[in-house]
Amino acid sequence: MTQILWTAAEVAIATSGELVGENAWKATGIAMDSRAVVAGDLFIAMDGEQADGHDYVAKAFENGAVAAIVSREIEGAGEQVVVKNTFESLQDLGQVARHRAPLQKVIAITGSVGKTGVRNMLDVAFDAQDLRVHASIKSYNNHVGVPFSLATMNASSDIGVFEVGMNHADEITPLSRQIAPDIAIVTWVAGVHIENFDNGMDGIVAAKSEIFEGMNAQGVAILPRDNDHYAPMIAHAKTAGVSRVYSFGETDGADAKLMECLLAANGTRVKANIMGEDISYTLQIAGKHIAINSLSTLLAVKLSKGNIQKAAKALEKIEPIEGRGRRELIDSGEANNPITLIDESYNASPVAMNASFKVMAMVDPGRGGRRIAVLGDMLELGARAKNEHENLAMPLQAAGVDLLYCSGQNMKALYDKMSPANQGAHRDTSAELAEIVPDALVPGDVVLVKGSFGSKMKTIVEAMRALPQRKNENAL
Repeated sequence: MTQILWTAAEVAIATSGELVGENAWKATGIAMDSRAVVAGDLFIAMDGEQADGHDYVAKAFENGAVAAIVSREIEGAGEQVVVKNTFESLQDLGQVARHRAPLQKVIAITGSVGKTGVRNMLDVAFDAQDLRVHASIKSYNNHVGVPFSLATMNASSDIGVFEVGMNHADEITPLSRQIAPDIAIVTWVAGVHIENFDNGMDGIVAAKSEIFEGMNAQGVAILPRDNDHYAPMIAHAKTAGVSRVYSFGETDGADAKLMECLLAANGTRVKANIMGEDISYTLQIAGKHIAINSLSTLLAVKLSKGNIQKAAKALEKIEPIEGRGRRELIDSGEANNPITLIDESYNASPVAMNASFKVMAMVDPGRGGRRIAVLGDMLELGARAKNEHENLAMPLQAAGVDLLYCSGQNMKALYDKMSPANQGAHRDTSAELAEIVPDALVPGDVVLVKGSFGSKMKTIVEAMRALPQRKNENAL
């Protein structure tokens, strides 16, 4: 049975809004995009950079919205809550939701890489404790996504798990204060978004450490022991008043320590010690970085007095998600010798690129196949962009790549560093690249697609998915 998320009276009180209509509605969800509205949703008419949500209120009601939060009444549209500012009302709902639920623990995750993966692991690990878990939707981790994720949390939730992102200083502090986490996890700190920081890595470390600002003295920080910036992060945590600091990684002294890691193309076998308790489990997701991130999840469960054996068993069921390592087999004319697509199209950074290359290296091509990397620009690297892209040449070659196809101005630097034998093609945009990559593939190829979100590498993925249809059309 679908639970009631908000009643008309609750929304009016939370937002100090004026109810228009019969005022007896009950919402089972929230939506900010009229196209995403399902029956029972409360629609929030946000004023966005590209569009005014008020123009889509009628469409939201057509799609099943029970009411809409608006800053100006839309005549004849349906039940409404009129407020001064719809974005501030979203924040208001988030704050009421945060403090009305009998939450046992609230966990916030930030980091240069790995946030979404850890969020998914925490979700299933705490669910295995027979707790009702509310976790951020998709990668809703910015100034809009965080309050939205809070506002969609049911009053009966036991655990809240929230992803927090940033690309400038002073972005995480207000989000951390909204979440008020009991546990804050930093997955890793690297030079992602560094072009936005005049003080370089010191600025990034400080920005990530803003996650501690919303915590009280009983809060717990979980930090990556293997990271070069571990010590400064501890200092930031203590400055924020957080004295309980725990760590995870391979380094001696880590509270959650990786003891053994057996890597294979189809997964990772892990042996670890979590605060004195030995544990073994197998992840379906390949990569040492995934194994290490799983330690942060088990440490959070342990510190919450949960059962890490049950949690690890639940982690074994997690599969890679779209855009973040999911593999697909594509029929290219030989049913028993498909193309393997490794979809990493959602985002990219130097750290993430290197991790993906290592995973690709473990996947053997089929009969007559090759390893092919299709890469888009890594963005927001500032003056370091050219060097960071050039530096990918050696790890690409070490991964046994046969051909590189890439798009974007920055990737041209990498393309020029590769030997002619490994150069597939370079194009200015992913759309142009999508026109040639599918036709260059043969049965048995292993294809890694990766780039920053702004590089639009999903275009390549979609073109590859259309390959069977394209082949059939060419055969007619």
